[in-house]
Amino acid sequence: MAKTNPPGWSEETSNQFVDYGDYFVPERAAQIETVCGLIPPPLPGPHQHVVELCCGEGHLSAALLARLPDITIHAYDRSPAMLAKAAQRLENFAGRYATREIDIAADDWRRFPWPVRAFVSSLAVHHLDGPGKQKLFRDIAAALAPGGALVIADLIEPETALGREVAARAWDDAVRARARELDGDEKAFVFFRDDSWNYYRDPSPDPIDQPSALLEQLKWLEAAGLEAVDVHWLQAGHAIFGGVKPR
Repeated sequence: MAKTNPPGWSEETSNQFVDYGDYFVPERAAQIETVCGLIPPPLPGPHQHVVELCCGEGHLSAALLARLPDITIHAYDRSPAMLAKAAQRLENFAGRYATREIDIAADDWRRFPWPVRAFVSSLAVHHLDGPGKQKLFRDIAAALAPGGALVIADLIEPETALGREVAARAWDDAVRARARELDGDEKAFVFFRDDSWNYYRDPSPDPIDQPSALLEQLKWLEAAGLEAVDVHWLQAGHAIFGGVKPR
């Protein structure tokens, strides 16, 4: 299937996210630590494969490789710029990772020659509409080894206008505080605000951002056959949630 950039997303956008991700992702280090802590213990067999969907510049993949020396990471993304950055970040883990260009909405990458211990994804699944998310969850559940886990860190859609305003304000506050912490000023926050990165403050008119309600997604995970479905972290409209395939 031919790959095209999502509407509203380009390599320029990818490069902006590389530059500003440490400002724009709320509690990025805490999110990474949370996802790493949710990878299940080693499954039967000598090879422990973890797939990261839309790996970006490789922060999460690098943390997983450092924390779990028994795994091989398969870092997937549709952006050549992101994949190049990820390969640079992971070069110290030679032999333990592979990168691949994919379209998360396609299904040509969803079959694997080895059991998958975990799928992880950060800030990617919200680019799919509701039916697309449901199919992704079903396909991932089918590919997981028994006892394997799906862990998602992503934007969620508030159920009410008040909830949206809370998320918008909390995200603004998080980026403003991070800019002050890193730079001593608010220049990064001003860019975040003026370039309309806060989905809850400035919903995108094109379909690049299609978050779904958190409860809805938890139900879809259960319908896909996963158990122990739960929410593990929530802040500023961003949530970490997932489930485990029954043994």
